[in-house]
Amino acid sequence: MTDWRAVAWGAAVFLVIAAFGTAIPIVGQLGAGLVGGAVAGYLAGGGLGSGAYHGLLAGSATGIAYTLLFALLGGVLGLAGGGPFGGLVGGVGILVLGVVITVVFALESAVAGAIGAVLAE
Repeated sequence: MTDWRAVAWGAAVFLVIAAFGTAIPIVGQLGAGLVGGAVAGYLAGGGLGSGAYHGLLAGSATGIAYTLLFALLGGVLGLAGGGPFGGLVGGVGILVLGVVITVVFALESAVAGAIGAVLAE
């Protein structure tokens, strides 16, 4: 059974750390994913599988939020600079990249969630 409280806390921690982690590209985002996934796994407990599952959900939720935010921003900026076609290309391009980023966030958070769940026991 999914512990949505653990997922929400993990995603919130991920978002807060990632917002400050933008000053340090790559390391800040990956570190945020590891901490957020570990928080989700720790709060959910229940062993490796449960921790990985909850970390995966927290990382996925954060990746989706980031993707939607930046695709909207890219679409608006593309619309302002290149008309309707520029907005479409800008938004869709960022959306495709966002899918890859979401997968990376989910996988690293799953590993950290499994570690967090083991530490909870």
